[in-house]
Amino acid sequence: MFTPRGNRDPLDGRFDHLDRPGRAIASLARRPVWPVLAMVALTAAIAWWFLLSMAGSIAGIEGSARPLGPGMSLISRFLPVDPGSFTATIADLCLSGGSGAGLGGGSNASVFLALFGMWFAMAAAMMLPTAAPMIRTYAEIADTAAGRGDPVVHPAVLAAGYLVVWAVAAVLFTLVQLAIGSLTGASATAPVTGAIAGAILILAGAYQFTALKQACLTKCRNPFTTLFARWKTSVGGVFRLGMEQGVWCLGCCWALMLIMLAVGSMNVVWMAALTVFTFLEKTGAGRVTTQAGGAIVSLWGAALLWGALT
Repeated sequence: MFTPRGNRDPLDGRFDHLDRPGRAIASLARRPVWPVLAMVALTAAIAWWFLLSMAGSIAGIEGSARPLGPGMSLISRFLPVDPGSFTATIADLCLSGGSGAGLGGGSNASVFLALFGMWFAMAAAMMLPTAAPMIRTYAEIADTAAGRGDPVVHPAVLAAGYLVVWAVAAVLFTLVQLAIGSLTGASATAPVTGAIAGAILILAGAYQFTALKQACLTKCRNPFTTLFARWKTSVGGVFRLGMEQGVWCLGCCWALMLIMLAVGSMNVVWMAALTVFTFLEKTGAGRVTTQAGGAIVSLWGAALLWGALT
């Protein structure tokens, strides 16, 4: 819980009524550019390190960056590689997560956990930066409440609830990836090809034009209404509030995450590109970015599907 302190204007942008960790989190999301910088420097640094290390290990095991998908050859030489590291072990398990025969590299449970860790790290690296406006909005409301002497809960609780939703989503993405791997016989980290890739991209692109996408995007762009209307002063209440925001974010971005199956789930080049796109989509206005992205992805998927069928 925060302790009110001082009599400064709670809306002066300094968050003086929050404790030191709370001020640090609030200040981190002060400007639109800071979430992107924080993604690398603080909030998602561990997730990106984990993903880069896994990509480097997979490239080392496979002998090239080609199995990681388009664009990876540009950065493969710069990826960290440590054959005996924890990430190398996880990478080896992910490679064995394709066909049923491939599960010999580890038990079903260990392969599932390895893929889950990959998807959850991906979600943290890609989605936490886009959640910075929500965290800042919560911090502003909490600072105002603390200035009145009301009890407030740390923003970290809100972020934890947000991440729980993406942890559940990571389980679902893992199951989808294992199912596709069993169907195609390819390793879990290899890009899906042919008609399956085309269908995935068409689905992801078409979702960009749906009313549900727009409703979820609107909630993500305007977190103040939800946070203020459903304000809670208990840890459990704020945790659930974070989960609600996570659900809106998942509803906005789940189809974009599926694109990673078509380009390679360890393709960090595409992860970075989709992170930037999602950030621009959530911090922008109107439907131009959303629908332009949807059109490009849909046409890409249609081309792949046509090529596979003909």
